[in-house]
Amino acid sequence: MIRLLESLRLLLLVPLMSFLASDTFAVGFPRPASAAKWHELDLIPKAAFDFTGIVSLSNCSGSLVRYDDSEDDDYGMVLTNGHCVRMMAPGDVDFDRSASTSFEVLNEGGDVLGTLRASRLIYATMTDTDMALFRLRLTFADIYDRYGVEALTLSRMKSEVGDDIEIISGYWKRGYVCEVEKFIYRLKEDDWEFADSIRYSRPGCEVIGGTSGSPILLKGTRTVIGVNNTGNQSGRRCTMNNPCEIDQDGGIIYERGYNYGQQISWLYDCRNEERRLDLTAQDCRLPKP
Repeated sequence: MIRLLESLRLLLLVPLMSFLASDTFAVGFPRPASAAKWHELDLIPKAAFDFTGIVSLSNCSGSLVRYDDSEDDDYGMVLTNGHCVRMMAPGDVDFDRSASTSFEVLNEGGDVLGTLRASRLIYATMTDTDMALFRLRLTFADIYDRYGVEALTLSRMKSEVGDDIEIISGYWKRGYVCEVEKFIYRLKEDDWEFADSIRYSRPGCEVIGGTSGSPILLKGTRTVIGVNNTGNQSGRRCTMNNPCEIDQDGGIIYERGYNYGQQISWLYDCRNEERRLDLTAQDCRLPKP
């Protein structure tokens, strides 16, 4: 996972983490000495991206999001990675618990407008997907009145191979452009496994530490089709920071520089008539506590 840790050796990957503070843990690879250089080498200017509603955490990225049927008086939500919440063992799920995590929300140009604070952690897991969804203390209308920012929309539909995408990081205040190259049946990283992962095309989306939790957007839209979370950093097989792909026949491939995001559209099949998350919903495929 691609979150950033300032501590020396709690190496987790853009995937996995270590304890930071009461509501904040860090998973994701620690900030490598070369990360700043990779950042400086990016050729796409910051002005090429719209940062409206993108957020930053202490060591991750995220986004202010809404469902396609959310109302203005609904409480705002923030999407990031499960590994940006805490180190979650395979099978672990956090569901509807109190939280006080804070997020810096950005304007179109990437400047910080202010701070949003969570009241609840709606859902988080690192199993099958790597996703965390927070409920904020302010409604969407409150956020717009205070900051002039509208939320990005979570896609109800899965993206397709060949879709042009943008990955926009609130931590680095930078973005990437590439395509959905392939969907991966199972992605394995150390003890963690993800289902139907999104592999990015190259060049373009060479994500680095701190980009964990960034939204994957259909290019030129405000539609979120996934959440950025990990990549193979050194060409090893199925180890921390080096995920491998497993096909339906058990075949394994892995390659340095392959980077991935995870599914978020599953949320729609896990809601009740009040549009609240209900893991007992008939078609819900999100892991349960």
